[in-house]
Amino acid sequence: MNKIVSKEHFSANVVKLEVEAPLIARSRKAGHFVIVRAGEKGERIPLTIASSDTTKGTITLVIQAVGGSSRKITELNVGDYLTDVVGPLGQATHIEKVGTVVCAGGGVGVAPLLPIVEAFHKAGNRVIVVLAARTKELVILEEQMRAHSDEVIIMTDDGSYGQKGLVTQGVEEVINREPVHLCVTIGPAIMMKFVSLLTKKYNVPTVASLNTIMVDGTGMCGACRITVGGKTKFVCVDGPEFDAHQVDFDEMLMRLGAYKGIEKK
Repeated sequence: MNKIVSKEHFSANVVKLEVEAPLIARSRKAGHFVIVRAGEKGERIPLTIASSDTTKGTITLVIQAVGGSSRKITELNVGDYLTDVVGPLGQATHIEKVGTVVCAGGGVGVAPLLPIVEAFHKAGNRVIVVLAARTKELVILEEQMRAHSDEVIIMTDDGSYGQKGLVTQGVEEVINREPVHLCVTIGPAIMMKFVSLLTKKYNVPTVASLNTIMVDGTGMCGACRITVGGKTKFVCVDGPEFDAHQVDFDEMLMRLGAYKGIEKK
């Protein structure tokens, strides 16, 4: 059982929870995730660790209420408990000094992008962040991103904040004005697909953190399998980060839609 020590609403459906998990807080690195469960019959949900506090022994998770299980978690309050928090899982982000790194995040994908931004900036890179959301109210963690990067570009679909347009437009703006040595993208699968297509055109190496359906998180069930460079990989143990130019995003999108009918019910 893991106690919730703080809760903050980013929007009506997006919540930040700070959860007691001292062992995970001490060992997690950028890119790691956990699988959480609320209730003995709760669904297992993978969530990337947005940050941690080793002094307090806590990790921070950002959850968007999409279905019944995620909504149940977002409705928990300070003092409530998550039944299980398992992790850290997956492979940590490979951090090194490469030059200029563009980090493109969309929606709640901005949360797992934050520790990656922090790590690349700490390693001495010039870090430019492109945040995308449908509208101003859905832009999250802007202040924290500005504290750990050289520049933040905001893109909104409706033009209510920052520039009007898609995340790809913000990324291309940077590529066209200065050399970019690496792009990291996290967000909806369709967003990552188009960021990857853009950066491939400009020969910019790109890493995508994938958000496939997971069950056990240890490579046993195969639910998260994807094709990378023509080979089968498991996001939970081989990822979640992969060379975006090698990922079969169309296959991934098809698999993500496998339970749409059940989810609507």
